[in-house]
Amino acid sequence: MAEKTMRDRMLAGDLYIADDPELAAESARAQGLAHRINTSDPTDGDTIRALFTELLGEYGPGAEIRPPFRCDYGYQTRFGARSFANFGLVVLDVATVVVGEDVQIGPNVQLLTATHPLEPGPRRDKWEAAQPITIGNNVWLGGGVIVCPGVAIGDDTVVGAGSVVTRDLPAGVIAVGSPARVVREL
Repeated sequence: MAEKTMRDRMLAGDLYIADDPELAAESARAQGLAHRINTSDPTDGDTIRALFTELLGEYGPGAEIRPPFRCDYGYQTRFGARSFANFGLVVLDVATVVVGEDVQIGPNVQLLTATHPLEPGPRRDKWEAAQPITIGNNVWLGGGVIVCPGVAIGDDTVVGAGSVVTRDLPAGVIAVGSPARVVREL
């Protein structure tokens, strides 16, 4: 059996080294499309929609992401129908990022799937991995929220501005703080 490529390892959630020609080409494609999005006329919705549709794995009907926008690969991100992200969304989509339908995302939100070894040697040697993020339907992430690797947020949940979500949140709650904690049910 052939040895896995670094891309195969990345997609499987295994440790990998990002300094790989195939991954570099995919990252360059994403950076080029993001640059085109970020430098487009902000009133030219058709062009911006076409570019996001080309960049992302899914860009649902009625979805809107306001530039500027940054991501690693694009194709690992699914952005659901009628979902909205305000200015400055960062999606480190080394693993899959699924944003459900009717989600509201405030400005400067970060969805971060990338992880690094805790041991100094492998980290120095540039090994990394990733864990997926899943955001349910009708979720609201306030401005500046950070969602960490491996987190799932249930349907209808609200995460307060500036919160850091380090573990799963159930459906139908309000969570705030760093780390985010459930403060009440909806």
